[in-house]
Amino acid sequence: MLLLDANVWLATQNADEADHDAARQIIEGDQPLAALDLTLYEVSNVALKRWRSTVRAREVAELVEAACDRIVPADSRLMHRAITIARIYEEHRLSVYDATYAAAAEANDMVLVSGDYKDLVEPGLALAPRAALAAGRR
Repeated sequence: MLLLDANVWLATQNADEADHDAARQIIEGDQPLAALDLTLYEVSNVALKRWRSTVRAREVAELVEAACDRIVPADSRLMHRAITIARIYEEHRLSVYDATYAAAAEANDMVLVSGDYKDLVEPGLALAPRAALAAGRR
């Protein structure tokens, strides 16, 4: 199962994003998908602030809910693990918020897919959308 961060969901909605095509292929593919419950708020916030559209904010949140086989709740156990991961990766300036995605993937035996190259992909905590597609085709 692939756990998609907010960047991947948002890339599906914006053709100007470098990960747009790969993100769309992941969403439209047959691999089971998951998201953090917090992702619904994050994508809605970005859509509202960046695109200035309540309609698009609702649509992208609805896409996440409709496409996911599982929505992972962020609970205190996950928060504690996220704090530990953020501390381990503090040289990368990983936030607890981003570390929550890594903690959720780890706790649920999922592959994290992220468009956050600097904070999650480069330290090895996630696969970029294109890499996740390539891995799924093997």
